[in-house]
Amino acid sequence: MARVCQVTGKKPITGNKVSHSNIKTKRRFLPNLQTKRYFLAEEDKWVTLKVSSEAIRTINKNGLLSVVKKLRAAGEKI
Repeated sequence: MARVCQVTGKKPITGNKVSHSNIKTKRRFLPNLQTKRYFLAEEDKWVTLKVSSEAIRTINKNGLLSVVKKLRAAGEKI
């Protein structure tokens, strides 16, 4: 599976590693992804999501059911 958050769509970005002597080399900044299991009470089943730390806060704020509905409307299989 790719390093992409299922809720926010965050993915790795590129930038420069800058040394003390100001030499620049390419590097990747990876998102803070976690694999989390949530219990979806309305469907009485567990859902496993690969989410960023920002997405965990979004789920806590908006609720799991509303987030899952948006994902399914976007075509994500959950």
